[in-house]
Amino acid sequence: MSAPAKNFTELVVWQKAHAFVLNIYEQTATFPKHELYGLVSQFRRAAVSVPANIAEGFRKHSESDKARFLNIAEGSLEECRYYLILSRDLGYMEIDELWPLSDETARLLNRYRTIILSSNSNS
Repeated sequence: MSAPAKNFTELVVWQKAHAFVLNIYEQTATFPKHELYGLVSQFRRAAVSVPANIAEGFRKHSESDKARFLNIAEGSLEECRYYLILSRDLGYMEIDELWPLSDETARLLNRYRTIILSSNSNS
């Protein structure tokens, strides 16, 4: 069994979420200028919310608080998944590489939240 993470950057789920954000920033940089204050802004805000909520939840003391922030991150990731579909359908980007990364991040978030909640019920 591995040692517990000392900070949020050691969490694989945070690392995947951060990689997702970097990819979103790179991809949205090529979107049309008229989307700068619309789709680009919303997409980036939602993407940044994922690792930010993982980080914020990391330092919460109760398992229920930790799980709540992870659930917020899950919601933001789902919002991003809609923006991926919309961006593809508008012809702004291909999502072949980002969709699997969003899937992996979603699975990790769900698993991490489940572990935290089950450790709370075993106390």
